[in-house]
Amino acid sequence: MAHDEPSKSAPQTKLVIRNIGLLLSGDLAHPILDADTVVAAGDRITAVGKQQDVDTSGATVTIDAKGTALAPGLIDSHVHPVCGDWTPRQNQLGWIDSYLHGGVTTMISAGEVHTPGRPKDIVGLKAMAIFAQRAFHAFRPSGVKIYAGAPVLEHGMVEEDFKELAAAGVKILGEVGLGSVKDGQTARQMVSWARKYGIQSTIHTGGPSIPGSSLIDKDMVLETDADVIGHVNGGHTALPDDQITALCVRSTRALEIVHNGNERAGLLTLRTAKELNQLDRVILGTDSPAGSGVQPLGIVRMISLLSSLGELPAEVAICLATGNTAKMRNLDCGLIAPGREASFVLMDKAQHSAGKNLLDSIQKGDLPGIGMVIIDGAVSAHRSRNTPPATIVPQVVNS
Repeated sequence: MAHDEPSKSAPQTKLVIRNIGLLLSGDLAHPILDADTVVAAGDRITAVGKQQDVDTSGATVTIDAKGTALAPGLIDSHVHPVCGDWTPRQNQLGWIDSYLHGGVTTMISAGEVHTPGRPKDIVGLKAMAIFAQRAFHAFRPSGVKIYAGAPVLEHGMVEEDFKELAAAGVKILGEVGLGSVKDGQTARQMVSWARKYGIQSTIHTGGPSIPGSSLIDKDMVLETDADVIGHVNGGHTALPDDQITALCVRSTRALEIVHNGNERAGLLTLRTAKELNQLDRVILGTDSPAGSGVQPLGIVRMISLLSSLGELPAEVAICLATGNTAKMRNLDCGLIAPGREASFVLMDKAQHSAGKNLLDSIQKGDLPGIGMVIIDGAVSAHRSRNTPPATIVPQVVNS
């Protein structure tokens, strides 16, 4: 899912972020790093460590984190984009920019199914998928990366269609079950074809999301064997507890918990994954825009919910929305490490939070205050207009 390389004639930028008070890696194995400085050249991280041990000379942009926390940019594993930064579901402009102010730097489409007049014939659905992939590759609202072009499965598709889509650059399927294919045997065959050509799949889980969609129960989810069990906590309506538990136990695929789902079912999924020692399977999304609108703070709300009510350390909860998702979605963002994408969110506890610090405030159920968002080594947003105000905000020292 790599983007085009920058022009060879473009001057190489060097970003230095120093005076980091808490470095959250996004890696479940080591969620907190003993480091206070991050250096990036162009759109890649080149060094992570103590300031005296890394080369900070020649910086074109220096940011003083002022003791705040730095984490990888958040990833929304489940969105439904349509056209640029507009959604017809709620006739709302600027929704992607608002998610940027919620710390989201990367989005994964689960299908452009809200497109008015969405074609359902094979030629039309392939054309729409290729168009969406091309359009969002070329246009990044406010810098946010949207991996789009996610066709839903329709009856009549054959193996050659998936080969053609993959050759055209399509890398993901929309939610299985949102098209006309609603039986496990047919879905499994098509998911297998998609996987053969490097296309990742997600399946709808739970009750109908909108009129015209259908119930997808555990038996179809298990038979289909998609790569991601989409909104395992329902979108919005969840499966019975025993079916959710069975999906956790009997499948090895990613368990996607979403904001626009059943919160209690989400906590059940988290608890079961912890008991199975399989937290690495848990990823987060919003499943939006949807009937309930758009949720600019959906991912940080999920982090706070799962940390506070799921009794999960805040630094671990942040990994679910960063490194876990990057791993499951084959992305090169999501981790603070040399060679990874230089996309970050700088946070502090919200003003007047009862928490002693950022992590404690999240574990008490408060949202973090976002002070800056950086994508590909460039500042994309300063103090968030949507989160509660951060106690301390970073500062650009030189640029």
